Amino acid sequence: MAFDPTGFSISISDRDGRAVVVIRGELDLATAPDLEAAIKSRLDDGQDVVVDLRELEFMDSTGLRVLVAAHGRVEGTEQRFLIVRPLPGASIERILAVAGVERVLDLIDDA
Repeated sequence: MAFDPTGFSISISDRDGRAVVVIRGELDLATAPDLEAAIKSRLDDGQDVVVDLRELEFMDSTGLRVLVAAHGRVEGTEQRFLIVRPLPGASIERILAVAGVERVLDLIDDA
């Protein structure tokens, strides 16, 4: 991956047949397409996907849209899209709460 001034990176590992996507740095208009492509690829392959937000430092509405869209893709199917909760007190936790999506998205405590 090329140098990214936002410090954004994605690492993906397979655990128990699920793709675990760990995102770091800043998820915004510039970096959201990378996350969207990674998630879409795994969902298209029929994998369950877990996105870990614990190392994310910033997320804008573009990043939030990617998570909500992925959740919508699996709704009504047997596939799962799960999100590891951000660390308590992290700005990401507040963003999810203010947007009201924490009640909609499937949040878990650990990948």
